[in-house]
Amino acid sequence: MRTTRALLAGTMLAASLLSVPAFAQTARTAETREANAPDQKPAFENQTRAALPDAVPEIGVDVVAEGLPHLWAMEFLPDGRMLVTTKDGAMHVVSQENGEASPPIDGVPAVMSQGQGGLLDVALAPDFESSGRIYFSFSEPREGGNGTSVASARLTEEEGRLALQDVKVIFRQMPTYDGDKHFGSRLVFGPEGQLYVTVGERSDRETRVGAQDLGSGFGKVFRIDAEGKAFDGNPFAGTEGALPEIWSYGHRNLQAATLDGQGRLWTVEHGPKGGDELNRPEAGKNYGWPKVTYGVEYSGGPVGEGITALEGTEQPVYYWDPVIGPSGMAYYQGDVIPEWKGAFLIGGLVSQGLVVLHMDGDRVAHEERVPLDARIRDVKVAPDGTVFAVTEQQGGGESTILRLVKRD
Repeated sequence: MRTTRALLAGTMLAASLLSVPAFAQTARTAETREANAPDQKPAFENQTRAALPDAVPEIGVDVVAEGLPHLWAMEFLPDGRMLVTTKDGAMHVVSQENGEASPPIDGVPAVMSQGQGGLLDVALAPDFESSGRIYFSFSEPREGGNGTSVASARLTEEEGRLALQDVKVIFRQMPTYDGDKHFGSRLVFGPEGQLYVTVGERSDRETRVGAQDLGSGFGKVFRIDAEGKAFDGNPFAGTEGALPEIWSYGHRNLQAATLDGQGRLWTVEHGPKGGDELNRPEAGKNYGWPKVTYGVEYSGGPVGEGITALEGTEQPVYYWDPVIGPSGMAYYQGDVIPEWKGAFLIGGLVSQGLVVLHMDGDRVAHEERVPLDARIRDVKVAPDGTVFAVTEQQGGGESTILRLVKRD
């Protein structure tokens, strides 16, 4: 397949624009649109609309693969090929060399792919090179509805034929609910072998309150072991009526998660209309939804009491108003684009590009945007430090895998 290349000059153009947000700020910012909740004020400096960095690299793009089915996630295999999931319930392996996708991998269980459902994230086990084991999340059809589930399997390849063997569902978000929204979900292995599982609160008014209920699996980050059991030391393991797998709660719909250079979990979740937020979920902490949030309902009215702070809940490290529509996230430690070292790279479905957050400790110092003119569903960094992005078309259609390169 012929690879095309184009310059993304919009990155530099953004640096020349001046923003006029509702709160006092005169620095140049990546976000220039009017806020949906202009009367809401950040709790601390650089909690939103952080200034652009002084040095913004010129970024180009190579098309690695195109004409793929609607993808949701991508993971690199040790040999450089890319294991991808499709929303409609298939897995493929894609070659970096020619962009060709394998036939569908045998053994994938049935998924509920209506609405926001489908085959979701995929992650290699820490011992993948010896075990061949992978983990994946999906919207599982169940009696009475569906829910986000996590399965493990061995990925095998014999005479060029790929298959999943020993498929086992190890964890189910409960309760089952008959809906088609806010499944989450990202899978991240921690440095001690723990598996973080992010899930949504299923969107509807009657389910969103479950994000505050420790007996409900809605709106949580779970921490489990390789067999799906609560990981040793979880904060609510000894709390009566609480699910022992819970790590943190009060989340809306988490579709972006990664580890930083210290092995700590960071997430970005979809907020309401204005209110996407970056968090560093910590054990047992409450991140507020739906009692407290930035942004407003899609109707324009307040969420709950319309408050942005409440004792006993955590402030987001950063929030976006208007939203970026976050999906997929990586922490950059490579040398290919040195200006991004130590930054979080976040896919934007609504902003249609890559959002780059430059950090100063655990706070955001600068925000940068790389326009890609496509909804970005996942972001991955290859072992050599190259950045890849997975695109999608709203409502279905084909996906493309892009390689981002620095232009000299």
